[in-house]
Amino acid sequence: MNKNDGGKKGSSNRSGGKNFDKSKPPMAKRSQKSKAKNEAENTPKKQAVKKDQDEIRLNKYIANSGVCSRRDADIYIQSGNVKVNGIPVTELGYKVKLGDEVNFDGAILSPEKKEYILLNKPKNFTTAMDEGFEHRNVYELVRNATNAKIKPVGRMDKNTTGLLLFTNDNDMIRKFSAGTQRSTKIYQVSLDKNLKYEDLEKISKGVKMEDHFLRVEEISYIDDQPKTEIGLSLKTANVKVVRNIFENFGYDVLRIDRVSFAGLTKKNLPRGNWRFLTDQEVINLKNI
Repeated sequence: MNKNDGGKKGSSNRSGGKNFDKSKPPMAKRSQKSKAKNEAENTPKKQAVKKDQDEIRLNKYIANSGVCSRRDADIYIQSGNVKVNGIPVTELGYKVKLGDEVNFDGAILSPEKKEYILLNKPKNFTTAMDEGFEHRNVYELVRNATNAKIKPVGRMDKNTTGLLLFTNDNDMIRKFSAGTQRSTKIYQVSLDKNLKYEDLEKISKGVKMEDHFLRVEEISYIDDQPKTEIGLSLKTANVKVVRNIFENFGYDVLRIDRVSFAGLTKKNLPRGNWRFLTDQEVINLKNI
């Protein structure tokens, strides 16, 4: 009986005695941690973040599609020319989901991710769409880069080479195509004869064009090159004026190569190749 009682007593200690009591706090602690984790995952705050990520302001949705800027989109919205899922929306700040159908002035929109592509353009490619079949278009060089409806920022004739930016960001296209745009572009210009020093000095002080005065940021001979090779820094977006500057002084321009565009360079970008801009490069362009 004593042995049996002792056995029962030992059994009782294992199941309900001191050892069992010590194990209670860790179990309770694990349970509280698991409960806290579940509560954290289901808090309204996290759900709100997810909801915001699934929605986009209507004017941004419209601008992303490439039809107009956000500011112009607000005008269309207030005018009642925008419908979401068949219902007219006139409220500024209205948010839509990416799966919503947005009708803009009678056309269904398809928003695109903004793409920014830098091309080192070779000779005999043009940005114009109406120069005939003898000249190839720059779109041939970037056709495999993206499915987005990208456009070149500014124009380049077939003889001009160098950096050309493509994007579907209409705001950026308008920004860098405007005559008031003040970002620096650097060109290497090849002339038919040596540039006289007195002409270089005159050009450095600015050039009077037909209807305006063009300020030249910097002009210089290129080190270790003949005096037919000239470096020219301008802020105008018009490439044609580069040729006009030297023709006004009696020089024929053989080649124009844009080596820098608003801080972007040709480094590690061979002729005829393209690359996507980095996030920081896009930020830099937007901050100019």
